[in-house]
Amino acid sequence: MSALLSWEQRRRLEDEAPTHVAVPSGSRLPVDYGDPAAPALHARLQELFGWPASPRIAGGRVSLTLHLLSPAQRPVQVTRDLANFWRETYFEVRKDLKGRYPKHYWPDDPMQAQATSRVRPRV
Repeated sequence: MSALLSWEQRRRLEDEAPTHVAVPSGSRLPVDYGDPAAPALHARLQELFGWPASPRIAGGRVSLTLHLLSPAQRPVQVTRDLANFWRETYFEVRKDLKGRYPKHYWPDDPMQAQATSRVRPRV
């Protein structure tokens, strides 16, 4: 299908509806368009530390639904408001996950923490 588009049209399509989104850990994660009304991004919680708000696509008109995952890739929270999650819910989720995954990185301040795709961030 993309072969039918000009270079300019493909570039605009990628800007408006990207196939992947770069997260603070440096990973590029695929966007799930299974529900066109609510495109989603599935990411481990540690990979999003330091991200102040939910990413937006379509020129900033659509907020991605974030499926926040445990280190075992299991969903722990679904949100469209990442800023509120960091303020209100993170500490409850952290308490539960810290008990289940004690070797992993669970900072007190997720907004100032270094995002990582590893068990602990590199020093």
